[in-house]
Amino acid sequence: MSRRVRAEAGQDSPKKDDATLIEAYRHVEVASVSDATEQMLGKKFYMTHRMRPIFPSKFAGFALTVHLKREENEDSTALNGMLAAIDEGAKNSVYVMQVDDGADIAGMGGLMGTAMSARNFSGAVIDGGVRDVAYLAKIGFPVFATGIVPSTSVHHYRFAGANVPIQCDGVTVRPGDIVVADPDGVAVVPRESAEKVLALAQQLDFKEHSMYPIIEKARSIMEGVKQLGRL
Repeated sequence: MSRRVRAEAGQDSPKKDDATLIEAYRHVEVASVSDATEQMLGKKFYMTHRMRPIFPSKFAGFALTVHLKREENEDSTALNGMLAAIDEGAKNSVYVMQVDDGADIAGMGGLMGTAMSARNFSGAVIDGGVRDVAYLAKIGFPVFATGIVPSTSVHHYRFAGANVPIQCDGVTVRPGDIVVADPDGVAVVPRESAEKVLALAQQLDFKEHSMYPIIEKARSIMEGVKQLGRL
């Protein structure tokens, strides 16, 4: 994409309020957000193939970050900070958790998901496991995680911080960044770039959706690319 088109995607676009911004992100595809972020910022902001939904879902929201560090303990308060972060979370939050070495540890389950749902969180993204998936599906609370496991973090982990920068499946996530998820996966947009990335993602979405009938009519993907230049 030319510099001119990139610039036009975000030039003088009015600042959106939080609710309007998130609502707009809910209507673009994560693939387009990923492409737009990479084009504008020159680096990867999408999570790997390991980060999958427990049921097909799509959401967008502001990152509320939590970090758990591995530590065997008998401290009944070791994870209180994790729970407090949920109870203090705002509407449209996405609970994003880094569970150190947590592939086989459930970072959250049905109780935490119930609290997040009651507080109108958009969803959760766990770099680690999740459990109680049948109940989470029943209440319709969307969760992406790197695995489904029956284990607990209690007595094996300690709360290491909330609303701090974390690494979630290889992507840096800071408090307040935009997190978007759909069946293609999860991407993150730095908050300071959110309006410009959104404008370009909307352009990419429009081009791709406009190409489908062209390809069908011409029976040629090359013709579609020739006309609209989107891949």
